[in-house]
Amino acid sequence: MQTLSTLDYWAIGIYMLLMAGIGLFLGKFVKNIGDYFKGGNAIPWVSGAISNFMTKFSTFIFVAYAGIAYQHGFVALTLIWSTVLPALVGVAFFAKRWRRAGVMTPMELLETRYNMPVRQLFSWTGVFFKVLDNMVRLYALGLFVKAATNLSLESSILVCGIIVALYTVVGGLWAVVVTDVVQFIILMVATLILVPLTIKAAGGLDAMKLAIPDHFTWFNGPKGMPLFMTVYYLMILVKYSGNWTFIQRFYSVRDERASEKQGMLTAVFFFIFPIIFLFPSIAAKALIPELENPEMAYVSVCLKLLPQGIMGLMIAAMFAATMSVLSGEYNVTAGVLTRDIYQRLFNPNATDKEMLWVGRLMTLLFGGFITVGALYVGGFGGAFEANKLFTGLFALPMTLPLLLGIVMKRPRPWGALATVIGGMILGLFLNSQPQISWEMATLIQIVVCVLIFLASGLVESKDVAYRRRVDAFFLKLATPLTEAEKPKVNWGFMHVMNRLYAVALAVTGILFGVMSLPSIGETSGRFAFGAGAVCLILAVFLWLRTQKVIVDEPVNQKIEV
Repeated sequence: MQTLSTLDYWAIGIYMLLMAGIGLFLGKFVKNIGDYFKGGNAIPWVSGAISNFMTKFSTFIFVAYAGIAYQHGFVALTLIWSTVLPALVGVAFFAKRWRRAGVMTPMELLETRYNMPVRQLFSWTGVFFKVLDNMVRLYALGLFVKAATNLSLESSILVCGIIVALYTVVGGLWAVVVTDVVQFIILMVATLILVPLTIKAAGGLDAMKLAIPDHFTWFNGPKGMPLFMTVYYLMILVKYSGNWTFIQRFYSVRDERASEKQGMLTAVFFFIFPIIFLFPSIAAKALIPELENPEMAYVSVCLKLLPQGIMGLMIAAMFAATMSVLSGEYNVTAGVLTRDIYQRLFNPNATDKEMLWVGRLMTLLFGGFITVGALYVGGFGGAFEANKLFTGLFALPMTLPLLLGIVMKRPRPWGALATVIGGMILGLFLNSQPQISWEMATLIQIVVCVLIFLASGLVESKDVAYRRRVDAFFLKLATPLTEAEKPKVNWGFMHVMNRLYAVALAVTGILFGVMSLPSIGETSGRFAFGAGAVCLILAVFLWLRTQKVIVDEPVNQKIEV
């Protein structure tokens, strides 16, 4: 298997400079802690939807799900479509509530809904789980880089971890969202180049169906069994609905309507784009039938079919996917560390400037813990198994009281605490029993956690002050925002964002065009050159549109980013 060439490393280097430049540029617009952790409630809903999609879409898809696709085919797509459900449920039940809550972090809500001990328990345990969860993502990225370069796994993880942490520190949520949009474009272009190449190399779809017929069924293999699929969908519904970055996008837009539109567009992205991303790994079974490690299916196809330069852009796209997830996770978790732990416990009178610097320091510390922890993920049986185990043990007990607590009034604070503590103890016990399958252990854990939480509401609290606070809390969630509560849109800043997107698209187009020249005589080179041309055309169109709006209607014309 070939590795990257000098041209590939140049492509990756230029891409990294582009991301760093965007982060540094946006840093000057971050004036306070609200800008840093929720974008001043001014994130455009289209950008928010793209960011929401990208923050759930990491190299984990190209490693863990790619391994399933290589071994069993379309069942990987059936599994990943589980992500559509949380977006739709979010639109139906949670989007309006989160936007109306007026919080800066998801954990803030817990003190009002329950009490301070609940907020602190969920903050500390939530940060611990975030470290575990993102260790897996960084490990998956390290595996990908290791397979494509001469770096060891340890060096790959350290390099990737340091880059992501530094890139996130300066620009806050705006940097996360804008770079997510740019990374989304790069990822789409790079992947769309690969899909037709894999079909052609495999001899066409008909030849693939003859060579690997079982891979074209939707429930093939052990992960296609009804019980596994049911529990996995339920687990993803709970995990994603309570994911801090998922929630953050809902309350970072201007109003409830924008929050709902963002959720719907996210669901569309989750449904359509996994088809494109997973197809090359399915084709890999026909192209490279004896691959030693199934989780290397995607990178193996890339190395087999993509020429120099274009392979570097694909690696950059993989960086894009995981950097989007990690940067979003770093930002929202640093928000919890800063607002819910540092300010609430240690320095309630901290100034806004001090909080901003603490937030940046927390981002660095959080990234450091994840980078070190990722070095040990291999001991848990690989990326997919580690993610599945950590989610079952920690995410489910912590998420249920957060979600159910904003739609159900009766459950009490002791129910939230008992759900977390009891659920984690039960999860550890069930997963230590070899005779109990993961599916059954997870299902039992979810049912018991829900029963514990609901049981706490069977008898109404006698604390009058608590009942009044909860009544006021639910009244706020049911009351639409007034115009005065919605932020004023800074159209000048929106114009700057549009121009920034135009410049980023132009750089991307030039990058694809230049890197395609050495292989312009090949199909892949021509595809890459065409993709670069499309990016340049879009960049010119966006720049001219922004110019026209500034001249014609500088105040009233609405720009959607």
